[in-house]
Amino acid sequence: MLDFIYYPVSWILWVWHKLFSFVLAPDSGWTWALSVVFLVFTLRAILYKPFVKQVRTTRQMQELQPQIKALQKKYAKDRQRMALEMQKLQKEHGFNPLMGCLPVLLQVPVFIGLFHVLRSFNRTGTGIGQLGLTPEQNAQLGNYAFSPEDVQSFLSARLFGAPISAWITQPMASLEAFAPFGDIPTRWQIAAVAVPLMIVAGVATHFNARASVARQSAQAAANPQAAIMNKLALYVFPLGVLVGGPFLPIAIIIYWVSNNIWTYGQQHLVFRRIDKEEEEKKAAALARRNENAPKPGARPTKAKKKGQNTAVTTDAVADESSVDSGDVSLQKASAEGEDSSTSKSGASAPKPGSRPKNSKRKRR
Repeated sequence: MLDFIYYPVSWILWVWHKLFSFVLAPDSGWTWALSVVFLVFTLRAILYKPFVKQVRTTRQMQELQPQIKALQKKYAKDRQRMALEMQKLQKEHGFNPLMGCLPVLLQVPVFIGLFHVLRSFNRTGTGIGQLGLTPEQNAQLGNYAFSPEDVQSFLSARLFGAPISAWITQPMASLEAFAPFGDIPTRWQIAAVAVPLMIVAGVATHFNARASVARQSAQAAANPQAAIMNKLALYVFPLGVLVGGPFLPIAIIIYWVSNNIWTYGQQHLVFRRIDKEEEEKKAAALARRNENAPKPGARPTKAKKKGQNTAVTTDAVADESSVDSGDVSLQKASAEGEDSSTSKSGASAPKPGSRPKNSKRKRR
């Protein structure tokens, strides 16, 4: 049904097992454990770019919180209009909410696929995905990308005396599948390996959530929904690892531990890179602003007045140049007429501010 997930997961696990078999024994529990660890690293490396986009989306979501709250307050009584305005805001800023949860969504089918592949090494049970085979029949049946010899190698693998595919609450009938390849493990042997791994997985889950919460802005942390999710991530999810651990194969718990270790390191690397990019952008913006700012002691008003005077002078010159030759001749004729009339009257035009002496003499 989900073979498109099971086969890729099994092939990646098969490749890493073959590679580590050149260094360690093929039947060694460490060979299979390292194969699971590097299966996780391979898948997380493929999901690196979506993870970076998730971080950027989270940052962008925090920056848009004031505008989102304003829209929620403005359209509190109109849910449909609020949804439209939210979509408009997200489109304007290139915000895609799906990118915030895409890496997590992509890890879910991987986890399911690995869980199914690991359980399919032992199909002596009668539960979901089990065939009720005898230990002998099970050892002669392949498992997706693995041959019957690989299945026998996996069932022979022990990690500190516990089969890597065993779990604490595993039924005794299912534990008998390990009989042809060694002693049947006790629950105490399985718990001695599984419980420390469960504790490490729970602690790693808590610290990953703690690192994420610490990077949230004050406005985002004050959001009631965000506060609930933070508490779930900090306490409920780590506790869920401890509660669900007894029902998971040791290899799945190894997957959980290595996945959290990768996440912790990747978070610090990506956040440091994004913080550096933001600092460089701020420095570049500050440098541009300083270049455009006036120099110390300079008077920006003078430059403005000078520009205005220059514009006026330019306009005057343009107006003068627009006068055609006919207008010039008319002006000359007018000036000659005025000169002749002035010469006939024998009087010249008084200068500005001078006293009209002639008029005073006539009054006397």
